[in-house]
Amino acid sequence: MPMRRRGRTGRLVGGALALAVLLATVAGADGPSPGTVAPSVPPSAERHFQEGLEAQKAGDWRRAVEAYRAAIKSREAFPEAWNGLGFSLRQQGRYAEAIQAYDRALRLRPNYAEALEYLGEAYVKMGKLAEARRVLQRLEPLAADEATDLREAIRKAGR
Repeated sequence: MPMRRRGRTGRLVGGALALAVLLATVAGADGPSPGTVAPSVPPSAERHFQEGLEAQKAGDWRRAVEAYRAAIKSREAFPEAWNGLGFSLRQQGRYAEAIQAYDRALRLRPNYAEALEYLGEAYVKMGKLAEARRVLQRLEPLAADEATDLREAIRKAGR
């Protein structure tokens, strides 16, 4: 699965523009958005995060997991890396671990729409549609596009 369907990159602040341009070159169209990296992330964490994005683009989920874990080791309070870890784990069918990673991203940034969408999609993959619907309720006031994607995943799974 490519990276982000709509290429949403979030807001860029100050020096993060150059980083986002660099990261955008390795980003596809689905998955964690590279432009959301906080400008205060230590260089080693940024480097590992970029490696995770590159591995995702290549579909190398094992390497992506390793890179995101290294980013988190460099800076534990890195919600984008937790989200990327969750995404990469989910692509491997490791749903329970993915949910833990998304939960961590959401503890750090409670209104992180992308992490909410992916959390809901993990619940859908597990057949936990009630949990996915609860996530959708949290997501709807935050991001229409992500809510639409999750709503469609729930609808398809409920057939």
